[in-house]
Amino acid sequence: MQARKKYVLLGLCACCWLLLFYWGGGVQLRVLRLLTRHRAEVVRFWPNWTDRAFLPRYAHLEELQTDPGTAESPRQRRQAWSAIYKDSRCRMETCFDFSRCRRRGREGFRVYIYPSEKNDRVSESYRKILTSIAESRYYTTDPREACLFVLGIDTLDRDQLSGQFVQNVDDRIRGYPLWNDGRNHLIFNLYSGTWPNYTEDLGFNIGQAMLAKASLNTEHFRPGFDISIPLFSKDHPQKGGERGWLVRNTIPPRRKYLLMFKGKRYLTGIGSDTRNALHHIHNGKDIVSLTTCKHGKDWEKHKDARCDHDNLEYERFDYQELLHNSTFCLVPRGRRLGSFRFLESLQAACVPVLLSNGWELPFSDVIQWNQAVLEGDERLLLQVPSTVRAVGNERILALRQRTQMLWEAYFSSVDKIVLTTLEIIKDRVFSHVSRNKYMWNSLPGGLFVLPEYSTHLAHFPFYYLGLGVNPGQEFTAVINAVSPLVSQSQPIMKLLQVVSKSKYCSQIIILWNSEKPPPSRSKWPPMPVPLTVTDGRRKTTSRFLPHVAIETEAVLSLDEDTVLLTSEVNFAFLVWRSFPERIVGYPPRSHFWDPVKRVWGYTSKWTNDYSIVLTGAAFYHRYYHFLFSHYLPQSLRTLVDRTANCEDILMNFLVSAVTHLPPIKVAQRKQYKELPIPQGTKSVPWANPEHFNQRQECVNSFASWFGFMPLVHSQFRLDPVLFKDQVSVLRKKYKDLEKA
Repeated sequence: MQARKKYVLLGLCACCWLLLFYWGGGVQLRVLRLLTRHRAEVVRFWPNWTDRAFLPRYAHLEELQTDPGTAESPRQRRQAWSAIYKDSRCRMETCFDFSRCRRRGREGFRVYIYPSEKNDRVSESYRKILTSIAESRYYTTDPREACLFVLGIDTLDRDQLSGQFVQNVDDRIRGYPLWNDGRNHLIFNLYSGTWPNYTEDLGFNIGQAMLAKASLNTEHFRPGFDISIPLFSKDHPQKGGERGWLVRNTIPPRRKYLLMFKGKRYLTGIGSDTRNALHHIHNGKDIVSLTTCKHGKDWEKHKDARCDHDNLEYERFDYQELLHNSTFCLVPRGRRLGSFRFLESLQAACVPVLLSNGWELPFSDVIQWNQAVLEGDERLLLQVPSTVRAVGNERILALRQRTQMLWEAYFSSVDKIVLTTLEIIKDRVFSHVSRNKYMWNSLPGGLFVLPEYSTHLAHFPFYYLGLGVNPGQEFTAVINAVSPLVSQSQPIMKLLQVVSKSKYCSQIIILWNSEKPPPSRSKWPPMPVPLTVTDGRRKTTSRFLPHVAIETEAVLSLDEDTVLLTSEVNFAFLVWRSFPERIVGYPPRSHFWDPVKRVWGYTSKWTNDYSIVLTGAAFYHRYYHFLFSHYLPQSLRTLVDRTANCEDILMNFLVSAVTHLPPIKVAQRKQYKELPIPQGTKSVPWANPEHFNQRQECVNSFASWFGFMPLVHSQFRLDPVLFKDQVSVLRKKYKDLEKA
């Protein structure tokens, strides 16, 4: 009996405890939610845009106009993706055959393009992509050499409603013997899916292929495998591209308009919610947010009460004028996550404010986008104005400068977009010899930094200033010899004595390019520094080969008939140590634009203005030897070898393209004695009129390959202190420079 009472009492206690938990706890939870909600409404802090992990997961639906008929749940999107891409978990280690790339060491990175079939339709944009690959140093016509394969089928536009859509891609690629379920293949795509949902569907199974895709969603992006590329228009230039609009450090950094957007407003479907809400932040003064309903064939059928007013306001402002005069540019998502306005804003130095949740930004593997853009949340649109107002002037200037660096390094042309994609893949394949984030995100950009040369920042001249590194205190003289040695009175003998007397000279290398064999060591004069004679293999470009014998950072390039004083050599070297990323030398030349013939011209007239310093007497960093031999295409080097001309102009093009700076001319004696031409020596090439015509043609050929004119004019010249002053010669450090 006592036991039964005990069990009844325990049962009543348990029931009471459950009732208390249900009613009391529930009330407490509801009260807690109400307090939390009230607190969230009163105090709202703007999230850190550069850290997506801390963005709040809530939306103010009253500010948006959603179309519930087109919404998909995350689960539905994942199921659709997994159905389309069965290898959604691919990584380089699991879906890429590294052995194909390492058969020939570092030279094994070769790209093969499938030949196009007779009736294939190829869009202008895809033709530009294929051309960029075919003209790159990685292209091969032999599939057995290839590390990477690119389809000849145009896969850029996979919208079934588009005229560029290619049918039956699945059937065609399965018939390719090299397809191998997409392994080691790279597929380019700009537009995926179709109306109304615009999913990630490409309409064919990519298998284990890598995607170089615009508007990539972070949910579907395979890190370290896929590559997000920017959305670019069919008019995007093949090469070069226009320079950024921020010419100099403009002060003040703020422009007429604080924030601007001008574009389409979608009335229905995906992308309509964000753009329909943009009118809330427009004030017509410092914030201009304009949308128009006028797009598509039947826009009037769907227009709402705001359309007429919005269309009128839209016409009041010019888009280019807004771009030029705005500090921040809104870049909201369109039908897809990417937008043409992203590249337009970068070029205009209008800091992009991104409103495209889930967008994997272009080349996100290597680019630190938080230094160039602001990332917002589409659901927090009303907080954008106050946030951009809070950005300080120093931060604005830094952001704008970074937009220019990224635009010119990676986005100004299709060629740069494609090469950046290939270089990222190459860094993955040869991860032990790859660029670091600093190389990708600082001038001159990753495309000009070849990790095969070095992966150490201090080995590249353009990083010296940022690292606080001083160049070495010695140089190597490389003398290009084309005349046979028949007399001890030849100019090269005098030049050897002059250069070897310099206290900064470490060694002298004679690059023997004469048809006759080089003389024995006893024929050369004794010198205080080591002398090496090496075979130039009778090629003009051999003077810029990365010779292993060059141990110093500085190279003094000389022609055999150059006339210099030791003091001139010393002064030029000290100048170079202050500008190690540039060419520093004596003989100047210049280029100009001929508006009548519409070609570039070349002149050797002595004027105050110059853009070229000839490498017949010039200092530069040895890295440019490596860049000349491994970055420039074989076609340009073949042109130089065939004409036995223009290699000095090509080196100036290369260095100016890297630095965006002119060379530096140093003082020299203007009067040289004309020396007699040695017996058995052919007449000097510059006495031949054809020589000058060839150089004129070279300037235009080089500008065509670069896609722009990289040479920069300058009137800057460095003279020794007191060089021209009317004071005692004894007070001058470089006394011999004024002597005839």
